[in-house]
Parts: sequence; structure tokens; C-alpha cells
Amino acid sequence: MAEPTLNKLRVPLADPKVQLRQLHALAIERSFEAQVAGAGHPELRADGIQVLQINVGKRCNQVCHHCHVDAGPDRREVMSAETVDHCLRVLAQTDIPTLDITGGAPELHPEFRRMVREARALGRQVMDRCNLTILLLPNYSDLPEFLAENQVEVIASLPYYLPKQTDAQRGEGVFDGSIEALRRLNDLGYGVPGSGLKLDLVTNPVGAFLPAKQSQLEAEWRRELARRHGVTFNSLYTITNMPISRFLEFLLRSGNLETYMQKLVQAFNPAAVNGLMCRTTLSVGWDGTLYDCDFNQMLELTVDHGGPRHIRDFQIAPLARRQIVTAPHCFGCTAGAGSSCGGALAD
Repeated sequence: MAEPTLNKLRVPLADPKVQLRQLHALAIERSFEAQVAGAGHPELRADGIQVLQINVGKRCNQVCHHCHVDAGPDRREVMSAETVDHCLRVLAQTDIPTLDITGGAPELHPEFRRMVREARALGRQVMDRCNLTILLLPNYSDLPEFLAENQVEVIASLPYYLPKQTDAQRGEGVFDGSIEALRRLNDLGYGVPGSGLKLDLVTNPVGAFLPAKQSQLEAEWRRELARRHGVTFNSLYTITNMPISRFLEFLLRSGNLETYMQKLVQAFNPAAVNGLMCRTTLSVGWDGTLYDCDFNQMLELTVDHGGPRHIRDFQIAPLARRQIVTAPHCFGCTAGAGSSCGGALAD
């Protein structure tokens, strides 16, 4: 029988608390907190809020093999209009400079365009974490023009510059659709020097290993995408696969969990600690719950140590200096060159 494409496949996942127990059961020889303390941070704390990252829901037109959000077409978790209002109020009442909209496919959210317009009217930078193929769906075909009109930075997922690796991770035919979408964005000026329209690509390894050096990969991708497909972009971000959600299930099924975790621990890089995204980002879940990062959100590790835990109760002072909640999966952000939603930390 033929293997089902990833766009039709959804693996049932363990409860977040079970996932955490699976990670803690590995008995890692030194905790993440101890490693960070050894790097000069007795308590890992936020250093202001530069990015308000909003996960507007888990609905997506793709079902990617590595997705830490467990997103897909069958998901029903969607941020309410009231919670969207709370997020926009926080932007209006603070000087947080960047709104980072993610999902799922954030463009599927009925309030997506309102969020973009109101944040831009406040003078904030807006980033859209886009899977590219959403731009090809009939009801969303005008999205590229909307994004360009509002000068939204597009951060687009693309596992590789060749179809085999991309489709293996994201589903059959996704590569060709992604290239078509990238060309549409290029035609509007995205990724073109001097246009002011930023197009950044994000890649993560297909298997249980760390990304290669980001600067070297960026040069390779720039050359190959231009040569093979006539596509240009601004920056390439490499992201380490986090041992949570679908990727954790893959590690368990393949018997690679302990080996992969040891690899992350042994590759701990003290130089990556200062740039950890949790120190300057506040993550908002689809239901308004607050987290230190998108990965903690998927494990239901809310902000702690006395700060407000919902966007409706937002207070800048305690959240801007909050102590970060950590667990074994955090080693993924400090391994090698480090990893964040903005790519490597110490490349």
C-alpha cells in the first residue's frame, strides 16, 4: 500500500505532560538550569519585551512531519476576536516594537488582516510566519499584495532547495507550490534589494541532527535557488528541531530520543544564552495564555513566578523581567550555534 502523503497524515500525540515526563525520564546528567548558571546566569530572566509573538491557532492547510504545533486542517483551536483585541490593546499601550504572527497558518485566521492593519497603524513591525502554499489557495490569492501593501515581513518555511527533501517533510507537491509562491512574492519586490520588503526563509533539518552553519547554508541556498528557480530572498534562518510534539514522536518511534537529547546536551553553547529568544519575546497562545516561547506553549508551560498568565491581565513590569520557565527541551535552543525563531544565535 502506498505511503499516505503528510498532508493527509496526522499522528496522534501524547499529552504535553506525558511528553515532559518522557524528556525528564532520560535522567540528563546536568539540568538546563545548571548549564545556564554555569554560563553566568544564576536565574534565566527576560530582558524586556521586543517581540509579542501571537499563535492565532492550530489550523493549517499542511500537516508537516516536524511540526511542533501539531497543526493541520482538522484542528479547531482558533484565537477569539476578544483575545485578538487584548493583544492589540497591549501593543497600543506599550512600545513593544514587533508583532510576530504565527500558527498553524496564521493567514487562515479571520482576524489576520485586521491584526496586520492595526499593528501597522501603530507603527509596529509585523512578521508573518508563512508556509507559502497558503498563498496559492483561491480564497487567499490576494494575500501577497496585501502583505506588500502593509510592508509585512514574510518569514517563509522551506526545508530545502530541492523537492525530495522538502516534500518528505511537508507533503507531496509542497515544494513546487512553495517555489511558485516565492516567485509571486519576488514579483512584488519581496527579497529584492532596495525594495524594503523582507523575505526570509526558515529551514530545519529533516532528521535527528543539528543544522549546519547558517552563514554557509545561506550562501548555498542563495546560489541554488537563484540558479535553479530564479528566486531571491533576504536571509536564511536555521532552526534546530525541538524534541517535542511530532518530532518527539518521531524520535520515540525511531529509537533516537536518548541519542538526540545527548547530542543537544553535549553541544551546549554558553555563547547562545544571551541571545535566547525567550529573553526578549513574549508568546501568546490561541486562548490568550502567556508563555516564555512558542515551544513552552506546546508543552503548556505557562509563564510563572508571580507574573500574569493571560494577555487580558498583561502588566509590562513583571513580564519584562520575569524568570523564564525551562525544561530539558530547552537544550535545543543552546546547542551548537543556538536556535531561535530568528535563526542561529552564535553562527
